[in-house]
Amino acid sequence: MLLVPLATGAAVGLVDGGRALPLIPLTLAALALFWLRTPLESWLGTTPLRAQSGPELRLVRRTVAVLAAVSLLALTWLLRVAPLEDLWAIGGGAGLAFVAQAVVKKTWRQGRTAAQMIGAAGLSAVAPAALVAVTGRWAAVATSLWIANWLFSGNQIHFVQLRIHGARASGRAGKFAAGRGFLAGQLVLFALLAGACGLQWFPWSAALAFVPALVRGFGWFAGSSQPLVIRRVGFTELAHSIAFGALLVWGLAGA
Repeated sequence: MLLVPLATGAAVGLVDGGRALPLIPLTLAALALFWLRTPLESWLGTTPLRAQSGPELRLVRRTVAVLAAVSLLALTWLLRVAPLEDLWAIGGGAGLAFVAQAVVKKTWRQGRTAAQMIGAAGLSAVAPAALVAVTGRWAAVATSLWIANWLFSGNQIHFVQLRIHGARASGRAGKFAAGRGFLAGQLVLFALLAGACGLQWFPWSAALAFVPALVRGFGWFAGSSQPLVIRRVGFTELAHSIAFGALLVWGLAGA
């Protein structure tokens, strides 16, 4: 949910004639900020996994300080090679998403999936950031990249949750009972894609990137019940992410 958006935004920008140098500081900043989130949440107490003892707190603080310094240096470098106001706006939007995610985690015990969806919006922001950094300008395709990556990440989050909570579901009736919400999400995703393409807001060629995930999702309800092997699910979703990224770049770069 971080590297695929980064790669898609960078690839579309490079195909459009952008330069690769800004990707180095952008990648460093994105990774440092991503790694910073867990120790920072532990320090602030917004996650069940919290630092308790004195040595743990000191380790968390040192980790936060180091990662914050790396991210600040990387962002300074980035703004020297790509000094764009759009990057500040994108970063601000991503920051707000992570603040909202922390609030949801803190105040809503049953809102785990909602918090993950909000976090996915923040992570997906690296797609337009990569495009803007590489090309030096904002383009309409940046919005498409952000929304498309967010929708795909949300679909993955819901499917993994379905596989975990529906691991014991047997037969089509049992699967439907366990996955009604996910099935509704699949239909909404299909309708959104069809509507956006019909209104020419999103190219049909890029919408093909969602086909493997949609087929995987609908196919779960029709397939036979299988035991949950979480490692296999992880590798399968990784393959879907790579396929999505490649097809999305192909569809948007040629649009």
